Amino acid sequence: MSTRVVTFMLAGLAVSALAAVPSMAQTAPDTVMVGGAPMYPSKNIIENAVNSKDHTTLVAAVKAAGLVDTLEGKGPFTVFAPTNEAFAKLPAGTVDTLLKPENKPTLVKILTYHVVSGAYTAADLMKLVKAGGGKATLKSVEGEPLTLTENGTKLFISGDKSGVAEVTISNVKQSNGVIHVISSVVLPT
Repeated sequence: MSTRVVTFMLAGLAVSALAAVPSMAQTAPDTVMVGGAPMYPSKNIIENAVNSKDHTTLVAAVKAAGLVDTLEGKGPFTVFAPTNEAFAKLPAGTVDTLLKPENKPTLVKILTYHVVSGAYTAADLMKLVKAGGGKATLKSVEGEPLTLTENGTKLFISGDKSGVAEVTISNVKQSNGVIHVISSVVLPT
């Protein structure tokens, strides 16, 4: 075999090997996949959320509420992010009604109820729950408290007016905070 053929074969193997390795950004230890998209810790909450196919309703609601600039801001924020399925659990027509311009104040209230000032990891939240004897409260940006509980290794969030949401994906780190994906929309009073 000629030297030229061997060189091409080795070069081809090197290219094939490199193509099989995911990009460094996708394999970074703090990068989490949400809704089929990588959530890069170097991007802010909005820059990441717009790529998640599981959060299109949340993104539409944030845009309708005029909260994009806030969630692109410095923070830090902890966002409990309901999925599209979580919004679908609301009574029929609720989301469409909330997205109407005349209902913006109610939409802002609901969305800011899912946000807490500061960056709380799941470990931080679990510590608060354990220190509180199985229950902790955090003041939402909306102003009313969110209640946190745990069951073994699972963390739950509940609102004053709503049921309980399970944290299904935790510690989605952002440049301006952290997102915890939740299974239900929580509602203030």
